[in-house]
Amino acid sequence: MKRLFGHWIAPVMALALVAATCAQAQSLKVASPQRGSWEGAIPELGKQAGIFQKHGIDLDILYTSGGGETLQVVISGAVDIGLSAGTAGALGAFSKGAPIRIIGASSTGSQEVFWYTRAASPVTSMREAHGKTISYSTTGASSHITALRFISEYGLKDSKAVASGDVSATITQVMSGQIDLGWAAPPFGLKDIAEGKIRIVATGNDAPSLRDQTVRVDIASLKVMTERKEALARYVKAYRETLDWMYADPRAIEMWAANIGVPVEYARKAAFDFQPKAARDFDTITGLDKLMEGAVRQKFLAAPLTKEQLSTLIQIVK
Repeated sequence: MKRLFGHWIAPVMALALVAATCAQAQSLKVASPQRGSWEGAIPELGKQAGIFQKHGIDLDILYTSGGGETLQVVISGAVDIGLSAGTAGALGAFSKGAPIRIIGASSTGSQEVFWYTRAASPVTSMREAHGKTISYSTTGASSHITALRFISEYGLKDSKAVASGDVSATITQVMSGQIDLGWAAPPFGLKDIAEGKIRIVATGNDAPSLRDQTVRVDIASLKVMTERKEALARYVKAYRETLDWMYADPRAIEMWAANIGVPVEYARKAAFDFQPKAARDFDTITGLDKLMEGAVRQKFLAAPLTKEQLSTLIQIVK
């Protein structure tokens, strides 16, 4: 009987520990733009791998059509945390009184977003896109800022940035001729590129001013920042651990590929060729002065934020 009791005590204690952890779990609502992107998969994969649960966080994930929509659902209070909001959009919203805080960087540079045309199009590079429609996801998203930067920095005459929604809606509009240049984030589009249906004409990093700027940030509602600090700290710990695991464990790529229904080789290329881990440095927000200058020109900001305003807005959670 003693051996039998000893044999069962460890599993029983483990179950009790799991039950206690579940009882203490904090629920957080998170908005993630563009289901299917590697950057936006952090909450889903971390939850699937049990990392958020280990830190006592129960995630409720909402997918949006882009960073602009993500910003809006955080401002409205519909969700607690938003991933990958356009930095310029976040700055502009805060300057108008939006109750949000930046809790960390999501992407510095924009190598993982690309613009493409139909294979039959005469446009072979973004510099040739005079008089063309250049798509972006939603107003205020990083793809919006980048499209505007292309037009400005390349001196594209009579070109126009147009909102096209998510990647699936965008390719439909490109292939039907409604817009000239579509935007996408891999692995979306890689199969069409391999089959010669579409052709990449630029990545976000081809806009010179954006290469060293933090173009997307993670945000939280002011309510969560002030009333649920402990839960937010747990979330960030799980987020950091998930990010490290995604770049270190091959199983993460396999899980992601299975989740979005693409071959593993496409998923691996999307993650490591287009989205280096260095661009995901959560703790470092760079290039704000130049980014704000651009945001003023593009009318996202009336004037650059002061140091005091930035210190209020940016509160990186450790």
